[in-house]
Amino acid sequence: MDKKTKSKILSISLISLLSLLILVFIISMIFKFVSANKSEKMPDNQIGKLNNNEMIQISVLNGCGVKGLASKVRDYLRDKGFDVVDVGNYNQQTKFSFVIDWIGDTLSAKKLANAIGVPESKIIHDIDSSLYLRGSIVIGSDFKNLKAFK
Repeated sequence: MDKKTKSKILSISLISLLSLLILVFIISMIFKFVSANKSEKMPDNQIGKLNNNEMIQISVLNGCGVKGLASKVRDYLRDKGFDVVDVGNYNQQTKFSFVIDWIGDTLSAKKLANAIGVPESKIIHDIDSSLYLRGSIVIGSDFKNLKAFK
């Protein structure tokens, strides 16, 4: 074999190897994307639990003044597996419902928001290490849009 032929074979081999690596990368990305979208549906009474089966402790606060709303949301969230340890009134009236993350536990805050039907953009992080709660749901005047009322 002459030098020109060896060079051609080497070039073709390198191109083939790079093409194979790119193909493997693309296939792995497709697999990762597809498997991420096929998350198993969790039973309703397990939504309020963490992976170690620990219940997410929360409070429900009425921020719209309509009597009985916090109790109804408490019952709904307990059915979903949340440990609702406190029910009360928020310190002011609020138009929109939102979730408060008290300890920096984004996963628990997202689970609570998704369970009740509050957009994740309405999660407020207000770290307070003196609280024993992971989060709170504040029920606003938009309560009819929450899953507990549908």
